[in-house]
Amino acid sequence: MSDQGRYIYAIIATDQDKQFGPMGIGGRNDEVFIQRYQDVGAVVSSSPVMQYPVSRANTLAHQQILERVMMEHSLLPVRFGTIADDDDQIRNKVLIARYDEIRERLSYVSDKIELGLKVLWIDKSAPFQEIVNENKEIRRIRDRLAEKKGAAQRDQVRLGEMVKKALDHKRMKTEKDMLSQLLPLCVDHRKNPVFGDQMITNSAFLIFKHRETAFDQAVNDLAETHAAQLKFKYVGPVPPCNFVEMSIVW
Repeated sequence: MSDQGRYIYAIIATDQDKQFGPMGIGGRNDEVFIQRYQDVGAVVSSSPVMQYPVSRANTLAHQQILERVMMEHSLLPVRFGTIADDDDQIRNKVLIARYDEIRERLSYVSDKIELGLKVLWIDKSAPFQEIVNENKEIRRIRDRLAEKKGAAQRDQVRLGEMVKKALDHKRMKTEKDMLSQLLPLCVDHRKNPVFGDQMITNSAFLIFKHRETAFDQAVNDLAETHAAQLKFKYVGPVPPCNFVEMSIVW
């Protein structure tokens, strides 16, 4: 077995050989090119057979190549760090062995893009104040604690539980109201984990390319409507990793 293999970035539909330039992962300026079988191909570059650290430089190189390829092709992203021993292994164990699966998945993402949206409260105290204003029982316990009356520890635990439940409800309702404007414009949707108390949604959307302008406008309308309370982080188009990332195990 050689210590030089092939790093695999993506699978695409193509009946032509092509080179994308000397931009391979690892900083060696390896040429990125297509290894084909019939009408599908693996986007690859030469690479040592090794485990790549999940560093900023490596993940950025992987992502930039996906973004370069998706300028011309719908693609199936391959999981970061996937390396074949040689061309025959890619051809026989991926392109031939999984040909029907690849064609089906490529059909699913054809002419589609992924867009990402994170929405956060600008001031995390604002939803808390709304909850206090809306909930008489929360106000009562808060005021009792402020006056140092009653069982302080028990009231603190109860207040914390009530506030968390009310915050979760407010977050889910706010997210549901926003998604009701966006989901009719997309083909598929994934909700990723939210981080911290300020984040309302961390969503990925798969949409047809011809609907990108309409989707952009819908997000802009939401951002304008909620400009005083919410911050929108909108990214894309990006490779559809949330929907079709391929895992290849030798």
